[in-house]
Amino acid sequence: MNEPINIFWFRRDLRLDDNHGFYEALKGDCPVMPIFIFDTEILDKLSEDDARVTFIHDTLQGIRSAIQRDYDSSIAIFQEKPINVYKNLVNEYDINTVYTNHDYEPYAINRDKEIETLLKENNVQFKTFKDQVIFEKNEVVKNDGAPYVVYTPYMKTWKEKFNSYYLKIYNTKPHLNNLVQHSQLPNLSLSDIGFKKSKQKIEPYTVTPELIQNYEAIRNFPAKNGTSRLGPHLRFGTVSIRKMVKKAIAEKNEIFWQELIWREFFMQILWHFPHTVTKSFKPKYDNIKWRNNEQEFKLWCEGKTGYPLVDAGMRELNETGFMHNRVRMLVGSFLCKHLLIDWRWGEAYFAEKLHDYDMASNVGNWQWVAGCGVDAAPYFRIFNPTTQIEKFDKNLEYIKTWVPDFQELTYPQPIADHKFARERCLKVYKLALN
Repeated sequence: MNEPINIFWFRRDLRLDDNHGFYEALKGDCPVMPIFIFDTEILDKLSEDDARVTFIHDTLQGIRSAIQRDYDSSIAIFQEKPINVYKNLVNEYDINTVYTNHDYEPYAINRDKEIETLLKENNVQFKTFKDQVIFEKNEVVKNDGAPYVVYTPYMKTWKEKFNSYYLKIYNTKPHLNNLVQHSQLPNLSLSDIGFKKSKQKIEPYTVTPELIQNYEAIRNFPAKNGTSRLGPHLRFGTVSIRKMVKKAIAEKNEIFWQELIWREFFMQILWHFPHTVTKSFKPKYDNIKWRNNEQEFKLWCEGKTGYPLVDAGMRELNETGFMHNRVRMLVGSFLCKHLLIDWRWGEAYFAEKLHDYDMASNVGNWQWVAGCGVDAAPYFRIFNPTTQIEKFDKNLEYIKTWVPDFQELTYPQPIADHKFARERCLKVYKLALN
């Protein structure tokens, strides 16, 4: 291909329809070559049967088949550090512009700066667009321009600012004939990138009117199938956030809508405060003397703490890559408060296991349970892992599903007495904060 082309770089937006950057690329003057890069910086840290890699790979093959069949085009798939891929691409093709969508994580921001510099040196434009959120960066801030660090006022301003303009759907279909006419672009199998098909499966999402209407009533009960399973699909962009907000509004369900706003709250926190990936938002919480008992951490990871609701959550996570949100709060609180294990250990374990892992939400929620983040629960609020059963799994349905051995003699004794652990936690936190 000697004619000038544009490139669209798929990342956290693995869909053909209502994709802002892809839409802008297709409307340009040059034919568009879509690409995806399996970034070795990221892949090298994952286990070889990671379900997220299988999911991304399957999704890409679906995109590839669709555009080969209907448009005699394809998607070029690479495995390498992105900067090296672009060094090769600028030598191989006459590239006019590279289009992609914004990413807000610290690693992604640095990667994109490096690539933009390389492209500029080769007279190639780099254009990025807002796609995975309704509001980003500085779009929802206080009157003085400072970022919100408490959710409720952020959410209220978000809603005040919001109108139908933000739900514009980027209809790519009329423009897909502007894809490059080349159906033999490089492809990679899972084994080519050093992975094998995962036994775990990322579930399809469910966002029916019925689910949205019942969301508030049943979302806190882990035994009920009352959650949307949207997380991984928003994370990898197989679904459009604009279409999801549209559905929430159509069903007039504030709670479901506000869950989507929570996601954006944590994204703008990470963008404004990138240090929170490794440091507490409230610096004095970095003075906490964590016990960090490795044996206890191992028992927590395996779901063998002797507290059935905590163990059910961890076993569900290990087996399926999913954990109910209400239970996530409990297992997180238990790790930080009962066992006095650093929230960063829990955050890293969730990053490894959760199919819907998203850095902004994971870091934000872990800091919330530890008490050291924005808008955090006060440190002296410590969930009681036994009374939580009475509130959220009264009939033990969830526990029986994941901890069938909880009434047997082989089931472990609690690794920490609640009353003792609570008092110890308060003492350690007080010492650090005074």
